[in-house]
Amino acid sequence: MLEIEGLEKHYGDLKAVNGLNLTIQPGEIFCMLGANGAGKTTTLMVSLGFTDPTRGTVKICGIDVSRDPLEAKKHVAYVSENVMLYGNFTARQNLDFFTKLGGVKDATDQDYEQVLKRVGLQKDAFNRRVKGFSKGMRQKLGIAIAIMKDAEVILLDEPTSGLDPKSGAEFLQLLNELRAENKAIWMTTHDIFRAKEIADRVGIMVAGKLVQLLTREELQQQDLEALYVQYVSQATEEAA
Repeated sequence: MLEIEGLEKHYGDLKAVNGLNLTIQPGEIFCMLGANGAGKTTTLMVSLGFTDPTRGTVKICGIDVSRDPLEAKKHVAYVSENVMLYGNFTARQNLDFFTKLGGVKDATDQDYEQVLKRVGLQKDAFNRRVKGFSKGMRQKLGIAIAIMKDAEVILLDEPTSGLDPKSGAEFLQLLNELRAENKAIWMTTHDIFRAKEIADRVGIMVAGKLVQLLTREELQQQDLEALYVQYVSQATEEAA
């Protein structure tokens, strides 16, 4: 479970995150929509312990990220928009390295092959150097690394960026499987249509604030695109 209570992150006079309260339960997919600079990625960075909050707390599986970051990191996996990998390593070597770095020491070659197949990476790429991979292939490998860690909480920053329609559909199926495994999943995205298709709840973040929170039932009754544009346009006008 991911619990965010009264979270604020200030950079001088800028309130990148402003009073955020949010809980993501096991077996739930939560999608956060927001323009660049809305505070989505800052929230993720605080949740990962990469930067300290100005106020408030983030807990992962009941562990305060600021007070015990190393213990909290054992329970969370992260996939960024631009997955950082070792270009001269093969896909399998990257997977082995990051899996062991994440604390899993007993994974076998069969485990690696199964997870690479599961995320949709073609078999002829398993032993190819990653420096020749497309962005979509790197995303798939990043997701495979997250799955191998078997963390209870998964944080995804624009994970569908760079994926073609087929790969995007496969990714949504993979999220459904992870939800069925009782993972708590946070995904930031600009992809309104995929968010509406996969999410149990969707939040809209504007200027550091969570301005709207919609359940799956409410999503079926709302024009999410129109609602999102309305909030973003209003924030732009207020800033001007």
